[in-house]
Amino acid sequence: MGEPTWTREKLQLLVHREIGDYKLIVVSNRQPYVHDLIGGELSYASPAGGVTTAIDPLMQECGGTWVAFGGGRGDWLAVDEKNRIQVPPDDPSYTLKLVWLSDHQQQGYYYGFSNEGLWPLCHNAFIEPTFKTSDWEMYQEVNREFATQVLDEIDGRPAAVFTQDYHLALLPRLLREADPDIITGQFWHIPWPTYEIFRICPWGDELLDGLLGNDLLGFHIGDHCDNFMEAAARVLGSQVHDEYNLVYHKEEPTLVRQFPISVDFERISLESQSLEVAAEAESLIEKMGLEGKIIGLGIDRIDYTKGIPHRIRAFGRFLEKYPQYIGKVVFIQAGVMSRTDIGAYQLLAEQVDEELEKVNSRFGTGDWAPIMYLPDDLPAVTLAAFRRMANFCVVSSLHDGMNLVAKEYVASRFDEDGVLILSPFTGAASELTDAVIVNPYATGDFADAICEAVEMPYEMRHERMVRMRSVVEENNIYNWAARLFVDLMQGTRRSRRPIRSF
Repeated sequence: MGEPTWTREKLQLLVHREIGDYKLIVVSNRQPYVHDLIGGELSYASPAGGVTTAIDPLMQECGGTWVAFGGGRGDWLAVDEKNRIQVPPDDPSYTLKLVWLSDHQQQGYYYGFSNEGLWPLCHNAFIEPTFKTSDWEMYQEVNREFATQVLDEIDGRPAAVFTQDYHLALLPRLLREADPDIITGQFWHIPWPTYEIFRICPWGDELLDGLLGNDLLGFHIGDHCDNFMEAAARVLGSQVHDEYNLVYHKEEPTLVRQFPISVDFERISLESQSLEVAAEAESLIEKMGLEGKIIGLGIDRIDYTKGIPHRIRAFGRFLEKYPQYIGKVVFIQAGVMSRTDIGAYQLLAEQVDEELEKVNSRFGTGDWAPIMYLPDDLPAVTLAAFRRMANFCVVSSLHDGMNLVAKEYVASRFDEDGVLILSPFTGAASELTDAVIVNPYATGDFADAICEAVEMPYEMRHERMVRMRSVVEENNIYNWAARLFVDLMQGTRRSRRPIRSF
């Protein structure tokens, strides 16, 4: 494979050329650097994830400000009197501005409206969304607080504000009303539902109005763009120009475009080849008794959108239909519990435990369990080792905007081997067409897909993985960031013209 079109260095050159006199402000709920107190000492970590990977180098180049909720236990010790800290801590090049939220605000804004309301609304996982007036009021309050902090950072200067995700849907309109000259862009990291589902939300018109305060609004795939534009037309009566993907609301245009997010292919591939990861893999194989086993892998945040119970049932059906693999194939399910204060997640944890017990008690032996469940926050080196070890990886999401686990597995396979089993209900399925695509609801077909992965000849595994690696390498995280940044900076509200294709 040749050099990808976009690298970190090329992205930095692009930013330097395009930013001009504008100050770049990134806004997200989650912060790129989290400070903690360990044994009385202040330390920091950078959370894993595509957003930080893509935007951190962009910010380091242009020296802007990242505004985010301060959720680290040591954050309050790290900031100055204006709640700012220069990051990265080892080589400061931009400002992190932290927003403080009370427990009451977090409960209503984050756990309530964002994750009991918007999250299930936007994911077809058959979990009923909960919409409470008190949560909505807190969501509005927190969005206003973020707007205040962003405007304080801008201080009347030319600025481009790039907002992340569903927690801050009202922010663009608040900024536009305060200062019409601000360039506003937003990337929505989760699916956008169909109109028939979206209309469930009691405050859908306010959400749409907020998002249409953007000059640019990005989604992972075209279907989500289409769903959004239909909602804008039918709920608000906005004028939609399908040819240009433009929505006119209050006589102002918003460009709605797809930007499939990705991973840092080169970093993951090199990391997988490192001596540290090789040693970790060797240690895990010995400690977990995996020598000579065929290894399957799932790495997920434990969320009802990920189809984990469906995956466990399918693996049980696989062992039932193909008993010759009992004792020979083991499945490792890794993933940290999340949002445990929400009832749907508590029920999911119980369901996962029940399904695991059924499979392991039926097919396990004295020294072998068919499924090894690791619901822990595992170190990055351990996850990298699992990806390197796994003969096949399963991504069985019931609905996902993209799913970067699939791309991380492909990027890690420097040996050009391994099989990806992938749900068609992920954004990644539209790109990684050489995966074994299977409906997670079809348990029998899912079991057959696992057998196909186990029995696939090396030549076919190799050919498929080479093609998938080429896709992920070319469409890497820097490609995503570059396309977004070009469209954002060309979408100034002064020009009011359709933006050229990238």
